Amino acid sequence: MLKYAIACAALVSNLVFAGPKVEMETNLGSFVIELNQEQAPVSVANFLKYVEDGSYVGTQFHRVIPGFMAQGGGFDQNMNRAATYAPIQNEASNGLKNNAGTIAMARTNDPNSATRQFFINLVDNDFLNYNSRPPGYAVFGQVVEGFDVVQQMAQQPTHTVGRYRDVPVENIVIESVTILK
Repeated sequence: MLKYAIACAALVSNLVFAGPKVEMETNLGSFVIELNQEQAPVSVANFLKYVEDGSYVGTQFHRVIPGFMAQGGGFDQNMNRAATYAPIQNEASNGLKNNAGTIAMARTNDPNSATRQFFINLVDNDFLNYNSRPPGYAVFGQVVEGFDVVQQMAQQPTHTVGRYRDVPVENIVIESVTILK
């Protein structure tokens, strides 16, 4: 009976702390990301702002490096920068790790410069973690369905477009982004 009670408590605990889920549909297929509001509230709120305003739609995964990551959300199909809100505070010290399948905020050399661009880790990238090399890159969720679609992105041929390297030859376009109920 005690084992049953512990199992039920664990299940309820997981349901209570499960974050919002977002489905991202691309021209290669769709995947679902579960966001971690508890450990990355600033990054999650920022990401959801772009989801809710619809501005991720029509952007592309513009930087894809096999054995590393797929980055998107910041450029349209012609490599024009998308408009951004103000940069956010870096939450890389939140304890979440840049492991395979996690999503993190992209930023410049300024730790507090993340706006709309994100990347999905294709492998464990420990060197991006806060404890490995502060200030680190803030993880705020993980792909819970369709990781094979993200892995397929890394199989696409890439080239250089202007000053941008590792750009897929065929655009990988975000066609819709939906918050799941």
